[in-house]
Amino acid sequence: MKATTELRHEHDAVLVALRILDKVAAAVAQNDARAPGDLERLLDFFRVFVDKCHHGKEEDVLFPELERRGVRREGGPVGVMLAEHEVGRGHVRAMAENLQKVRAGDSAAAAAITEHAAAYRAMLQMHIQKENNVLFPMAERVVPAEVAERIAGQFDAIEQERVGEGKHEAYHAMLRETKDRYGVE
Repeated sequence: MKATTELRHEHDAVLVALRILDKVAAAVAQNDARAPGDLERLLDFFRVFVDKCHHGKEEDVLFPELERRGVRREGGPVGVMLAEHEVGRGHVRAMAENLQKVRAGDSAAAAAITEHAAAYRAMLQMHIQKENNVLFPMAERVVPAEVAERIAGQFDAIEQERVGEGKHEAYHAMLRETKDRYGVE
């Protein structure tokens, strides 16, 4: 199914960003002058690419379609994914708040960034594993091909509206550059 293939590809970029996040958070804690700017760019990636675009595709299109096809929200996989999206948003907010404190001279806030970065990474890695190995195969079984085509079109519209022209490529370039700067595999 083209839509789930697209989401899996986006997951690959998110996993790279999470590996970078660990290094950048550690660099913030070590007072590396470039790290706050790198963290700000990663937080933008997490807010826009991951949350508005990727999670938007899931929450606004895929999950409602799965619910229409009998996949439960309450006590089911859709509800778990939605709850984890909220947990992730909380970690991103906390990192952003603590980044502002670091920039204001509160060096103790760096430890909070490191803690939230580690928690966000661990949660999102497990979340991606559940989606790739459980939820997406389920979607591929229950969503008919003609509906899957419509979903893929809706995904394209969400990407254009929420991320914008050229921004997707700019995020990938930022990830490549930051990955290289921090020696992330």
